[in-house]
Amino acid sequence: MRNPIEVLSSLRAHAKDKSYKFQRLYRNFYNENFFLLAYSNIYSKPGNMTPGVDEKTIDEMSLERIRRIISGIKDHSYQPKPARREYIKKSNGKKRPLGIPSFDDKLVQEVLRMILESIYEETFSKYSHGFRPGKSCHTALLQLQTTFSGAKWFIEGDIKSFFDNINHQKMVEILRERIQDEYFIALIWKFLKAGYLEDWTFHKTYSGTPQGSIISPILSNIYLNEFDQYMELHMKSFYVGKARERAKDYRHLEAKLRYAQKKYAPEKWATFSQEQKNEALSEIKAIQQEMRSTNAKVPMDTGYKRLQYVRYADDWICAVIGSKEDAMKIKEAIQAFLSSCLKLELSEEKTLITHSKDKARFLGYDIFIGNTEKIITDSRGQKRRTTSGKIVLSVPKEKWLNKLLDYSALQIKYVDGKEIFIPRERTYLIHNDDLEIVSQYNAEIRGLYNYYRIAHNATVLNCFYYVMKYSMFKTYASKYKTTIAKIRKKFGRKRFGITYTTKTGQKTAYLYDEGFKRDKNGNISSDVDVLKTMYNWSRTSLIQKVKADRCEWCGVTGVLVVIHHVRKLKDLKGKKRWEQVMIARKRKTMGLCQQCHNDLHAGKLD
Repeated sequence: MRNPIEVLSSLRAHAKDKSYKFQRLYRNFYNENFFLLAYSNIYSKPGNMTPGVDEKTIDEMSLERIRRIISGIKDHSYQPKPARREYIKKSNGKKRPLGIPSFDDKLVQEVLRMILESIYEETFSKYSHGFRPGKSCHTALLQLQTTFSGAKWFIEGDIKSFFDNINHQKMVEILRERIQDEYFIALIWKFLKAGYLEDWTFHKTYSGTPQGSIISPILSNIYLNEFDQYMELHMKSFYVGKARERAKDYRHLEAKLRYAQKKYAPEKWATFSQEQKNEALSEIKAIQQEMRSTNAKVPMDTGYKRLQYVRYADDWICAVIGSKEDAMKIKEAIQAFLSSCLKLELSEEKTLITHSKDKARFLGYDIFIGNTEKIITDSRGQKRRTTSGKIVLSVPKEKWLNKLLDYSALQIKYVDGKEIFIPRERTYLIHNDDLEIVSQYNAEIRGLYNYYRIAHNATVLNCFYYVMKYSMFKTYASKYKTTIAKIRKKFGRKRFGITYTTKTGQKTAYLYDEGFKRDKNGNISSDVDVLKTMYNWSRTSLIQKVKADRCEWCGVTGVLVVIHHVRKLKDLKGKKRWEQVMIARKRKTMGLCQQCHNDLHAGKLD
């Protein structure tokens, strides 16, 4: 059996040739090593311990289980099970449907995802940032910040229920443009048509990809890559003029400055009195000051137009240098393309045309054009305007405020029409140990800061921090039935910390106190775990466990080994000997013979 990394590398090499047609892809599903690689990619995610409709989880993973899947794929009897539908709450109060596949289906989907990503990743647009290796929300926002300067209008894009409305027939048509393997496409078709189970009632799926499935992100990118390509062509066609016309008022000031500098040329300077020199310097500074407050170029030059675009998953935004009529025409053209070519609709109430001085919303940030008169001195000693015409990324107040309310860390009272923020204890945390409480607060504080660290007003998160800090004080005070003052005296006034004991000695976990300074570069790593082992394929300890014929518990050899999984190590209490072994090894898996695994679940292993 071929090494899967070599296969994927070969696919990526051919992917650069857009005319190349991929064939004989389906046979890769006969390769056990592909499934072992897929298993090693996804095994660590806690969601794998959530059962699908077949009530099975990742637990009891084995080579025999993989071989049963491969056998079904070979004789084409394999049929994905319907996803179990659940709903998760969205930030706007609505609920998002989430499909939970069977774990066996997850394995097949991960192999599919690796193959599809190897074929398509090289050809995806640079304007696409969602669910891609090396891309993230921050890379999308930083590209926007770089390319949207000088925009006059924003088009905030919202595709109506995108993941639920992907047209299956169109999806397959797009895939067939590069893939000539009907068995491979039929397998994708099976997943698209697998349906879902809600309240034990089966529902067919006529369109869309299930949110929560492993292949949904890559399929959505393949589908919307058609939109990306259309936008790139539209951007080129909207490219008018090489540069904006220079403003007459500014040119007049430039001429005035040149005349003044010539009048006070160095050869004449030595003949001036100190009073004349002061007058000359004042005149030149006054002209320079007026230039800094005057537009150098005509803001609405009809001979200069530009269109820029950025997409993250189904969220996209355009920047238009042109008139509002231009922006309206672009929106109508996008609407027509999505409707006719991709069978998608724009949400009329959410697809907005916003003036660049007002705030547009993208990926949870407020976006607008800065137009301040603030003057700074740069590294060369030259004075210049800071944000005039440049994009400003801002943290919306509602985002950090809603987080506090979601955490039940804040109570808002109104006194004489004014908002009064009152930090409150989180009673649902008081039964946790001290280390868990401070770790919870740190994770929440760092999580919000890490996402908004590239915002120009990132320091506003100090308000969020203040409430969280006193909420934590009140939570500890409630736990120990004492006062905030005594809690701070106990754990540290200047630097609050919880001391705990490890094998290597005592350590202290401090409450986050590193500030909220703006980070211009942000986090440019990927938002998703993409093939952690793809470029370092080897016989990992996990794969060795699956392939082993020796039980880690009783030591019997020559038997089929199944892998026992736990969701999280901290869930183990350490009361049983097998739990102590897993805790000591710091591993969530253990290779057992079938008898030992049955005994473990029956509570008879110790």
